[in-house]
Amino acid sequence: MYGDGPLLREAVTSVLEQDDPGWRLTVLDDGVEEGRSGDLAGWLAALEDDRIRYLPNPRRLGINRNFQRCVDESTADLVVLLGADDRLLPHFVRRARQVAARFPEASWFHTGAAVIDHRGRRVLPLVDRVKGWTRPRVDGVRQMRGEELATSLLHGNWMIFPSCVFRGESLRRHGFRPGYDIVLDLDLYLRILLDGGSAVFLEEPCIEYRRHASSLSSTGATAGSRFDEEDRYFAEIGDVLTRAGWGRAGSAARWHWTSRAHALTKLPALVRTGGFRAGRDVLTRTVTMAHRVGTAVTPMPVVIPAPRSAEHDAENLTKSSDAGS
Repeated sequence: MYGDGPLLREAVTSVLEQDDPGWRLTVLDDGVEEGRSGDLAGWLAALEDDRIRYLPNPRRLGINRNFQRCVDESTADLVVLLGADDRLLPHFVRRARQVAARFPEASWFHTGAAVIDHRGRRVLPLVDRVKGWTRPRVDGVRQMRGEELATSLLHGNWMIFPSCVFRGESLRRHGFRPGYDIVLDLDLYLRILLDGGSAVFLEEPCIEYRRHASSLSSTGATAGSRFDEEDRYFAEIGDVLTRAGWGRAGSAARWHWTSRAHALTKLPALVRTGGFRAGRDVLTRTVTMAHRVGTAVTPMPVVIPAPRSAEHDAENLTKSSDAGS
Protein backbone atom coordinates (compact mmCIF):
# COMPACT_ATOMS: atom_id res chain seq x y z
CA MET A 1 0.00 0.00 0.00
CA TYR A 2 0.96 3.65 -0.40
CA GLY A 3 0.39 5.52 2.84
CA ASP A 4 -2.64 5.89 5.11
CA GLY A 5 -6.22 6.69 4.16
CA PRO A 6 -9.84 5.75 4.83
CA LEU A 7 -9.95 3.12 2.06
CA LEU A 8 -6.92 1.35 3.51
CA ARG A 9 -8.56 1.28 6.92
CA GLU A 10 -11.69 -0.21 5.34
CA ALA A 11 -9.50 -2.92 3.82
CA VAL A 12 -7.88 -3.72 7.18
CA THR A 13 -11.27 -3.74 8.91
CA SER A 14 -12.57 -6.22 6.33
CA VAL A 15 -9.77 -8.60 7.33
CA LEU A 16 -10.56 -8.19 11.02
CA GLU A 17 -14.22 -9.07 10.30
CA GLN A 18 -13.46 -12.49 8.80
CA ASP A 19 -15.60 -15.29 10.22
CA ASP A 20 -12.55 -17.59 10.10
CA PRO A 21 -9.80 -16.27 12.43
CA GLY A 22 -7.04 -18.26 10.69
CA TRP A 23 -5.26 -15.35 8.99
CA ARG A 24 -2.26 -13.08 9.40
CA LEU A 25 -1.98 -9.60 7.91
CA THR A 26 1.22 -7.84 6.84
CA VAL A 27 0.86 -4.17 5.91
CA LEU A 28 3.73 -3.03 3.69
CA ASP A 29 3.79 0.78 3.52
CA ASP A 30 5.47 2.26 0.44
CA GLY A 31 4.50 5.85 1.22
CA VAL A 32 6.87 6.63 4.12
CA GLU A 33 9.52 8.44 2.09
CA GLU A 34 6.92 10.82 0.63
CA GLY A 35 5.20 11.49 3.95
CA ARG A 36 2.00 9.62 3.10
CA SER A 37 1.87 7.34 6.15
CA GLY A 38 0.13 9.66 8.62
CA ASP A 39 -0.76 7.85 11.84
CA LEU A 40 -1.07 4.44 10.19
CA ALA A 41 1.45 2.76 12.50
CA GLY A 42 -0.36 4.09 15.57
CA TRP A 43 -3.79 3.11 14.27
CA LEU A 44 -2.66 -0.44 13.54
CA ALA A 45 -0.98 -0.74 16.95
CA ALA A 46 -4.18 0.44 18.65
CA LEU A 47 -6.01 -2.52 17.16
CA GLU A 48 -3.98 -4.73 19.55
CA ASP A 49 -4.09 -7.76 17.28
CA ASP A 50 -0.90 -9.78 17.18
CA ARG A 51 -1.89 -11.23 13.80
CA ILE A 52 -1.12 -7.83 12.23
CA ARG A 53 2.38 -6.52 11.52
CA TYR A 54 3.39 -3.21 9.95
CA LEU A 55 6.47 -2.99 7.72
CA PRO A 56 7.31 0.49 6.35
CA ASN A 57 9.69 0.83 3.40
CA PRO A 58 12.34 3.48 4.26
CA ARG A 59 12.55 4.28 0.54
CA ARG A 60 9.76 4.00 -1.96
CA LEU A 61 10.01 0.76 -3.96
CA GLY A 62 7.23 1.33 -6.51
CA ILE A 63 4.39 -1.08 -7.16
CA ASN A 64 6.40 -3.92 -8.72
CA ARG A 65 9.11 -4.10 -6.07
CA ASN A 66 6.64 -3.53 -3.24
CA PHE A 67 4.63 -6.50 -4.49
CA GLN A 68 7.84 -8.52 -4.62
CA ARG A 69 8.64 -7.56 -1.05
CA CYS A 70 5.18 -8.86 -0.10
CA VAL A 71 6.15 -12.16 -1.69
CA ASP A 72 9.51 -12.19 0.09
CA GLU A 73 7.91 -11.48 3.47
CA SER A 74 5.24 -14.16 3.09
CA THR A 75 5.70 -17.46 4.92
CA ALA A 76 2.28 -19.17 4.86
CA ASP A 77 1.01 -21.82 2.48
CA LEU A 78 -1.79 -19.61 1.13
CA VAL A 79 -1.05 -15.99 0.26
CA VAL A 80 -3.31 -13.13 -0.90
CA LEU A 81 -2.00 -9.79 -2.18
CA LEU A 82 -4.88 -7.56 -1.17
CA GLY A 83 -5.20 -4.07 -2.66
CA ALA A 84 -5.14 -1.20 -0.18
CA ASP A 85 -8.57 -0.04 -1.38
CA ASP A 86 -10.37 -3.39 -1.68
CA ARG A 87 -12.52 -5.19 0.89
CA LEU A 88 -12.79 -8.84 1.75
CA LEU A 89 -16.28 -10.18 2.35
CA PRO A 90 -16.58 -11.87 5.77
CA HIS A 91 -16.41 -15.43 4.37
CA PHE A 92 -13.32 -14.93 2.16
CA VAL A 93 -10.78 -16.77 4.32
CA ARG A 94 -13.15 -19.59 5.17
CA ARG A 95 -14.14 -20.26 1.56
CA ALA A 96 -10.56 -19.95 0.30
CA ARG A 97 -9.36 -22.54 2.78
CA GLN A 98 -12.21 -24.89 1.93
CA VAL A 99 -11.48 -24.76 -1.80
CA ALA A 100 -7.74 -25.10 -1.22
CA ALA A 101 -8.32 -28.25 0.83
CA ARG A 102 -10.52 -29.68 -1.91
CA PHE A 103 -7.88 -29.03 -4.63
CA PRO A 104 -4.50 -29.61 -2.94
CA GLU A 105 -2.67 -29.80 -6.29
CA ALA A 106 -3.82 -26.38 -7.60
CA SER A 107 -1.32 -23.50 -7.79
CA TRP A 108 -3.82 -20.74 -7.09
CA PHE A 109 -7.51 -20.07 -6.50
CA HIS A 110 -9.71 -17.23 -7.72
CA THR A 111 -12.95 -16.24 -6.06
CA GLY A 112 -15.77 -14.26 -7.59
CA ALA A 113 -15.74 -10.50 -6.97
CA ALA A 114 -18.23 -7.66 -6.66
CA VAL A 115 -17.03 -4.35 -8.11
CA ILE A 116 -17.47 -1.17 -6.06
CA ASP A 117 -16.74 2.51 -6.71
CA HIS A 118 -14.87 5.04 -4.56
CA ARG A 119 -17.90 5.33 -2.27
CA GLY A 120 -18.28 1.59 -1.82
CA ARG A 121 -21.36 1.28 -4.04
CA ARG A 122 -21.81 -1.82 -6.23
CA VAL A 123 -21.21 -0.92 -9.90
CA LEU A 124 -20.58 -2.67 -13.20
CA PRO A 125 -18.47 -0.42 -15.48
CA LEU A 126 -17.71 -1.27 -19.10
CA VAL A 127 -14.34 -2.88 -18.34
CA ASP A 128 -15.99 -5.36 -15.98
CA ARG A 129 -18.79 -6.10 -18.41
CA VAL A 130 -16.11 -7.00 -20.96
CA LYS A 131 -14.37 -9.21 -18.39
CA GLY A 132 -17.67 -10.98 -17.90
CA TRP A 133 -17.97 -11.63 -21.65
CA THR A 134 -14.44 -13.09 -21.89
CA ARG A 135 -14.49 -15.06 -18.62
CA PRO A 136 -15.00 -18.85 -18.94
CA ARG A 137 -18.23 -20.18 -17.55
CA VAL A 138 -17.95 -21.36 -13.95
CA ASP A 139 -20.80 -23.36 -12.45
CA GLY A 140 -19.86 -23.42 -8.78
CA VAL A 141 -16.20 -24.46 -8.97
CA ARG A 142 -13.99 -25.13 -12.00
CA GLN A 143 -10.33 -26.07 -12.43
CA MET A 144 -8.35 -24.97 -15.51
CA ARG A 145 -4.75 -25.24 -16.66
CA GLY A 146 -2.37 -25.10 -19.59
CA GLU A 147 -2.91 -23.46 -22.96
CA GLU A 148 -6.70 -23.35 -22.53
CA LEU A 149 -6.45 -20.99 -19.55
CA ALA A 150 -3.51 -19.04 -21.01
CA THR A 151 -5.43 -18.37 -24.22
CA SER A 152 -8.51 -17.28 -22.29
CA LEU A 153 -6.50 -14.81 -20.19
CA LEU A 154 -4.82 -13.38 -23.29
CA HIS A 155 -8.18 -12.82 -24.98
CA GLY A 156 -8.90 -10.60 -21.99
CA ASN A 157 -7.35 -10.66 -18.51
CA TRP A 158 -10.60 -11.23 -16.66
CA MET A 159 -9.05 -12.20 -13.32
CA ILE A 160 -9.34 -9.85 -10.35
CA PHE A 161 -5.88 -9.97 -8.79
CA PRO A 162 -6.80 -9.51 -5.10
CA SER A 163 -9.32 -12.35 -5.58
CA CYS A 164 -6.37 -14.70 -6.13
CA VAL A 165 -5.19 -17.00 -3.33
CA PHE A 166 -1.76 -18.37 -4.23
CA ARG A 167 0.03 -21.43 -2.96
CA GLY A 168 2.91 -19.81 -1.11
CA GLU A 169 5.54 -22.13 -2.56
CA SER A 170 4.50 -21.38 -6.13
CA LEU A 171 4.21 -17.63 -5.55
CA ARG A 172 7.62 -17.38 -3.88
CA ARG A 173 9.27 -19.46 -6.61
CA HIS A 174 7.92 -17.34 -9.48
CA GLY A 175 7.54 -13.89 -7.92
CA PHE A 176 7.26 -10.69 -9.95
CA ARG A 177 9.69 -9.81 -12.71
CA PRO A 178 11.05 -6.24 -12.65
CA GLY A 179 9.93 -3.95 -15.45
CA TYR A 180 6.16 -4.45 -15.39
CA ASP A 181 3.65 -2.55 -13.25
CA ILE A 182 0.36 -2.99 -15.15
CA VAL A 183 0.67 -6.57 -16.42
CA LEU A 184 2.63 -8.01 -13.49
CA ASP A 185 -0.38 -10.13 -12.50
CA LEU A 186 -0.92 -11.58 -15.99
CA ASP A 187 2.79 -12.30 -16.28
CA LEU A 188 2.69 -14.22 -13.00
CA TYR A 189 -0.34 -16.30 -14.05
CA LEU A 190 1.23 -17.27 -17.38
CA ARG A 191 4.59 -18.23 -15.90
CA ILE A 192 2.86 -20.49 -13.37
CA LEU A 193 0.83 -22.09 -16.17
CA LEU A 194 3.92 -22.61 -18.32
CA ASP A 195 5.48 -24.37 -15.33
CA GLY A 196 2.58 -26.85 -15.26
CA GLY A 197 0.42 -25.14 -12.64
CA SER A 198 -3.37 -24.93 -12.53
CA ALA A 199 -6.01 -22.59 -11.14
CA VAL A 200 -9.38 -23.20 -9.49
CA PHE A 201 -12.21 -20.73 -9.94
CA LEU A 202 -14.95 -20.20 -7.38
CA GLU A 203 -18.10 -18.56 -8.76
CA GLU A 204 -19.17 -17.18 -5.38
CA PRO A 205 -18.13 -13.52 -4.77
CA CYS A 206 -15.79 -13.30 -1.77
CA ILE A 207 -14.26 -9.84 -2.26
CA GLU A 208 -15.28 -6.30 -3.16
CA TYR A 209 -12.88 -4.93 -5.76
CA ARG A 210 -12.72 -1.16 -6.02
CA ARG A 211 -12.49 0.73 -9.30
CA HIS A 212 -11.88 4.47 -9.21
CA ALA A 213 -10.11 7.16 -11.21
CA SER A 214 -6.98 7.35 -9.02
CA SER A 215 -6.04 3.67 -9.29
CA LEU A 216 -2.83 2.83 -11.13
CA SER A 217 -4.59 1.01 -13.96
CA SER A 218 -6.93 3.96 -14.53
CA THR A 219 -4.26 6.67 -14.43
CA GLY A 220 -1.98 4.58 -16.63
CA ALA A 221 -4.72 4.17 -19.20
CA THR A 222 -5.44 7.89 -19.26
CA ALA A 223 -1.74 8.72 -19.69
CA GLY A 224 -1.21 6.00 -22.29
CA SER A 225 1.66 4.35 -20.39
CA ARG A 226 -0.52 1.30 -19.72
CA PHE A 227 -0.74 0.52 -23.42
CA ASP A 228 3.00 1.02 -23.99
CA GLU A 229 3.69 -1.58 -21.30
CA GLU A 230 1.08 -3.96 -22.66
CA ASP A 231 2.57 -3.72 -26.15
CA ARG A 232 6.00 -4.68 -24.85
CA TYR A 233 4.61 -7.53 -22.81
CA PHE A 234 2.38 -9.08 -25.47
CA ALA A 235 5.28 -9.06 -27.94
CA GLU A 236 7.49 -10.92 -25.49
CA ILE A 237 4.98 -13.44 -24.15
CA GLY A 238 3.60 -14.19 -27.61
CA ASP A 239 7.04 -15.33 -28.71
CA VAL A 240 7.60 -17.35 -25.52
CA LEU A 241 4.26 -19.15 -25.81
CA THR A 242 4.75 -19.97 -29.48
CA ARG A 243 8.21 -21.42 -28.85
CA ALA A 244 6.77 -23.48 -25.99
CA GLY A 245 4.28 -25.03 -28.42
CA TRP A 246 1.22 -23.04 -27.31
CA GLY A 247 0.37 -21.59 -30.71
CA ARG A 248 -3.20 -20.52 -29.91
CA ALA A 249 -2.06 -18.66 -26.81
CA GLY A 250 0.78 -17.04 -28.74
CA SER A 251 -1.65 -15.84 -31.38
CA ALA A 252 -3.99 -14.45 -28.71
CA ALA A 253 -1.06 -12.50 -27.23
CA ARG A 254 -0.13 -11.01 -30.59
CA TRP A 255 -3.72 -9.89 -31.26
CA HIS A 256 -4.58 -8.83 -27.65
CA TRP A 257 -7.84 -7.47 -28.98
CA THR A 258 -9.34 -6.40 -25.63
CA SER A 259 -6.28 -4.27 -24.88
CA ARG A 260 -6.64 -2.63 -28.29
CA ALA A 261 -10.34 -2.02 -27.74
CA HIS A 262 -9.63 -0.55 -24.29
CA ALA A 263 -7.09 1.83 -25.85
CA LEU A 264 -9.72 3.02 -28.32
CA THR A 265 -12.14 3.86 -25.50
CA LYS A 266 -9.44 6.06 -23.94
CA LEU A 267 -8.66 8.02 -27.10
CA PRO A 268 -10.74 11.12 -26.23
CA ALA A 269 -9.08 11.44 -22.80
CA LEU A 270 -5.63 10.84 -24.29
CA VAL A 271 -6.14 13.58 -26.85
CA ARG A 272 -7.33 15.99 -24.13
CA THR A 273 -4.41 15.28 -21.79
CA GLY A 274 -1.61 14.33 -24.17
CA GLY A 275 -2.51 16.11 -27.36
CA PHE A 276 -3.01 14.89 -30.89
CA ARG A 277 0.28 12.99 -31.05
CA ALA A 278 -0.54 10.80 -28.03
CA GLY A 279 -3.92 9.94 -29.48
CA ARG A 280 -2.42 9.21 -32.90
CA ASP A 281 0.17 6.86 -31.38
CA VAL A 282 -2.47 4.84 -29.53
CA LEU A 283 -4.72 4.72 -32.58
CA THR A 284 -1.83 3.43 -34.71
CA ARG A 285 -1.13 0.68 -32.18
CA THR A 286 -4.70 -0.51 -32.12
CA VAL A 287 -5.03 -0.99 -35.88
CA THR A 288 -1.65 -2.54 -36.70
CA MET A 289 0.13 -5.73 -35.70
CA ALA A 290 3.39 -3.88 -34.95
CA HIS A 291 4.92 -4.46 -31.51
CA ARG A 292 7.76 -2.80 -29.68
CA VAL A 293 9.86 -4.97 -27.40
CA GLY A 294 11.22 -3.19 -24.32
CA THR A 295 14.70 -3.68 -22.90
CA ALA A 296 14.15 -3.04 -19.18
CA VAL A 297 12.47 -6.36 -18.43
CA THR A 298 14.04 -9.51 -17.03
CA PRO A 299 14.05 -12.01 -19.94
CA MET A 300 11.64 -14.92 -19.69
CA PRO A 301 13.09 -18.34 -20.57
CA VAL A 302 11.01 -20.76 -22.59
CA VAL A 303 9.51 -23.39 -20.29
CA ILE A 304 8.14 -26.65 -21.66
CA PRO A 305 4.95 -27.28 -19.64
CA ALA A 306 5.15 -30.18 -17.19
CA PRO A 307 2.70 -31.26 -14.46
CA ARG A 308 3.21 -30.04 -10.91
CA SER A 309 1.53 -30.60 -7.55
CA ALA A 310 1.30 -28.76 -4.24
CA GLU A 311 0.16 -29.75 -0.74
CA HIS A 312 -0.53 -26.74 1.46
CA ASP A 313 -3.52 -25.51 3.48
CA ALA A 314 -2.72 -22.48 5.70
CA GLU A 315 -3.60 -18.83 5.08
CA ASN A 316 -1.58 -15.62 4.87
CA LEU A 317 -2.88 -12.22 3.87
CA THR A 318 -0.23 -9.81 2.57
CA LYS A 319 -1.35 -6.34 1.52
CA SER A 320 0.20 -4.32 -1.27
CA SER A 321 -0.93 -1.54 -3.55
CA ASP A 322 1.01 1.44 -4.73
CA ALA A 323 -2.05 3.43 -5.79
CA GLY A 324 -4.83 0.88 -6.02
CA SER A 325 -5.29 -1.95 -8.48
